[in-house]
Amino acid sequence: MVSTEEVLKVVEKIKSENVRWIDIHFVDVPGRLQHTTFPARELLDDPEETFNVAIGGFDGSSITGFTVINESDMLLRPIPETFAIIPDDWQNPPGVAAGRTARFIAQIFWGGYKKGEAPRFEKDPRYIAERAESYLAEQGYKAYFGPEVEFTLFDKLKVDINMPWHKMCVEINYSGAPWDTQLPIMKFKQGYFPANPYDKLFWIRQEIASVLEDYFGFQVEAHHHEVAGAGQGEIDFRFDTAVRAADKVVTLKYVVKNIAAKYGMVATFMPKPIYGDNGNGMHTHQSLWDIKSNKNLFYDPNDEYAELSQLARYYIGGILKHARALSAIVNPTTSSYKRLVPGYEAPIYIAWSKSNRSAIIRVPNYMRGIEKAARIEYRSPDPSTNPYLAFAAMVAAGLDGIRKKIEPPDPVDENIYAMDPKKKAELEEIVKKQLDTKLQLPSSLCEALDELESDHDWLFPIFTKEMYETWIELKREDCKRLNAYPHPVEYYEYFDI
Repeated sequence: MVSTEEVLKVVEKIKSENVRWIDIHFVDVPGRLQHTTFPARELLDDPEETFNVAIGGFDGSSITGFTVINESDMLLRPIPETFAIIPDDWQNPPGVAAGRTARFIAQIFWGGYKKGEAPRFEKDPRYIAERAESYLAEQGYKAYFGPEVEFTLFDKLKVDINMPWHKMCVEINYSGAPWDTQLPIMKFKQGYFPANPYDKLFWIRQEIASVLEDYFGFQVEAHHHEVAGAGQGEIDFRFDTAVRAADKVVTLKYVVKNIAAKYGMVATFMPKPIYGDNGNGMHTHQSLWDIKSNKNLFYDPNDEYAELSQLARYYIGGILKHARALSAIVNPTTSSYKRLVPGYEAPIYIAWSKSNRSAIIRVPNYMRGIEKAARIEYRSPDPSTNPYLAFAAMVAAGLDGIRKKIEPPDPVDENIYAMDPKKKAELEEIVKKQLDTKLQLPSSLCEALDELESDHDWLFPIFTKEMYETWIELKREDCKRLNAYPHPVEYYEYFDI
């Protein structure tokens, strides 16, 4: 139940900010943002009921992955702590006086029940992340997540797929891209940390970061141009709990896309938008803390290698053991596996290390002796994932490692991509023996789904059966549909065969 104090606090904000409209946000199963809008008076007429029952209903059968047409009535309950004012300069186009709008993220409930008795919808992605936090609490833990969200901004992106499929092409325009004819340009894989004026996205990222802080309550830690040569950026925010960190990823995507649109640009979070350049990742930093003592359980100052505790090593062991199955959730698109290839700083090897970015788990090693900084970085996820499901799945895998005391193999401190074939074969044997898995991540979404279907029991203390089955069904359909399309490059390669 939401406290009266929380309700009154939000009501006062709505009144003091002269909010006319309430925009309710949630994501579908794949992770795409959905919304519906109500007059603020609907909330203000009975705020206690709004925040403890619902603000309105919707058709769940029209939302990807939710439910079927004969059981489609669903309810939205806004979450007070997610209240935010949408910036005036991009919510009201010139000449439109629509009134000020505020945003809430919502929890989703089944309809058809008596007032106050509706159960949570089993396939509400946020509910899965909430279950992860509850399960952690039962074990005496709380988890923190710090995702590094990468994205790409283009001046123009044109996709031309004409019926009856006689034309298939993508045209990307970006001033300063490697293929641009007007200097200065940013070369492939050389976009990391360039100074102005070469960093042509600086002021847009600066505005994005400012909006995140000033309107949505973020604590931005850094923003910069990323490695890819054509408009790649990254914005990092302070770590938070699984649910709140996922809320922030959803919000960050929303803000990035809207500010890009404000300047006539387009933003994408797809993992591999450009061949021959680095893709967009979502390296995810995480740690476990003791609820009672508020101590970082990943920290051990007596560990000479990385100041990492035995519990943290078991957590690593769980992620490594289930990494191939996890890929079906944290790398959930066919584009994901075009990013996970050698040569572009995207890790494909099931190994861990400190400071070694060729392993899927890195232990950041910038400065020693700082308890709050002790964490692991899981590097293979990308921003096409549903963050609620991704963080929940990471928790499930890590806790399985702790529960079963899964000891990871020794850390690998050399570049695995450049490793001698004989040594790599030896490493493959070690991974097989200790973790009963392969050294390399799946090379396709279909392969990842095969892994998840054969290795998923560890999910179920947190995931619902309904969510798991729907995820498999949706992603299998992705594989079937997208694999059936002839690709323009296939014409280039095979036309004269």
